[in-house]
Amino acid sequence: MNTPPYVSRGGTARSDALFDEGLRQHMLRVYNYMGLGLVLTGIVAFVVSSTPALYVPIFSSPLKWVVMLAPLAFALLFSFRIQTMSAATAQVMFWAFCAVMGLSLASVFLVFTGTSIARTFFIAAAMFGATSLYGYTTKRDLTQFSSFLIMGLIGVVIASLVNLFLGSSALQFIISVIGIFVFLGLTAWDTQTIKEQYAENFDAEARQKLAVFGAFSLYLNFINIFQLLLHFTGQREE
Repeated sequence: MNTPPYVSRGGTARSDALFDEGLRQHMLRVYNYMGLGLVLTGIVAFVVSSTPALYVPIFSSPLKWVVMLAPLAFALLFSFRIQTMSAATAQVMFWAFCAVMGLSLASVFLVFTGTSIARTFFIAAAMFGATSLYGYTTKRDLTQFSSFLIMGLIGVVIASLVNLFLGSSALQFIISVIGIFVFLGLTAWDTQTIKEQYAENFDAEARQKLAVFGAFSLYLNFINIFQLLLHFTGQREE
């Protein structure tokens, strides 16, 4: 005897409900990792910037270049090795990366006022949140913009490295404007990608790694949006 149609519909509805609940838990895990990573970064940056015994030897010597470039090297290593890492190793790498980024961002607290840093953080959070929500809810396939975004990212990274040595305010203005749009676009695309990857049949270990790497991607986008916005909204210490 054939199964009545309402049975299959009910089964599908239950399956959809379970999938939606699993997806919500997965996205919550991603955002929790990201949020805790930002907290760790902020703590490290604040402690270093508040301790002359730490920041003077770093930022008054050639060591500052190592500190400034270390997050980029760390990000590349993490991106290329994530497939071969265990979930536990990926988490350790993520926390280590957030700590290194905090060391690098300590200079922000030395240059800008605390009020302007807080203001910029909340502006960046609002922009990031709205864009990530769009990436999560939109039905439009954002992959079509991926080539443009990747090219923009590469351009911003190269131009930023060059400007470390040139110190051009005009070039920095252009980098900041373009960079903000690029990282907002990447936020929407990465959020949609994280959502779609969950739908694939991964085991618990793989999904844990996906959550960590998803948090890593969104964390990078947020940090870059924040840093680029500082060039417009940051108020320098007198």
